[in-house]
Amino acid sequence: MVRDTVDSNPSLSDNLAQRETLGGGNEGGNMDDNLELVHLLRAVTVEFGLRQAEFAAANGMHPTDVRALICLLDAARAAEPATPGLLGTRLGLNSAGTTAVVDRLERLGHVERVRDPADRRRVLIRVRPEAVTLGQEFFSPMLHGVLEALAPLSPAERTTIRDFLTAAREAFTT
Repeated sequence: MVRDTVDSNPSLSDNLAQRETLGGGNEGGNMDDNLELVHLLRAVTVEFGLRQAEFAAANGMHPTDVRALICLLDAARAAEPATPGLLGTRLGLNSAGTTAVVDRLERLGHVERVRDPADRRRVLIRVRPEAVTLGQEFFSPMLHGVLEALAPLSPAERTTIRDFLTAAREAFTT
């Protein structure tokens, strides 16, 4: 009876197909639960974006400058050479836009351009320790809150979260 009603109503039929696609089937979990997680992830990213903008405003920076610093710090953690090309690619900027961001950050004392010791023709961008300290002072309370939320989780639960966040990130980058 319910299936007949769904089949005769295109919008309900589309909704059912969407539910199955979005994980409303048996093994994917309840669609409402899945969408709640998607909305929570969105809310976290919005809050983080607001804190980034707050940090930028408090320190005379453009929000893109903060994203650039994060990209440079991520590259350093991954032992990737932080070149202007890498920064431009990660931020979706052309070379003029990348130069403008690096110039602003350099003027503010947050980064420095250095020659790559392995290839003196190449320029690397390094985040200065003072910028790291500035960011730590501002973002530390939020980082502590996240670490406290992770503390009671088992290694298996953290692995599940890591896998989910990795897959979610890939969904946005492909």
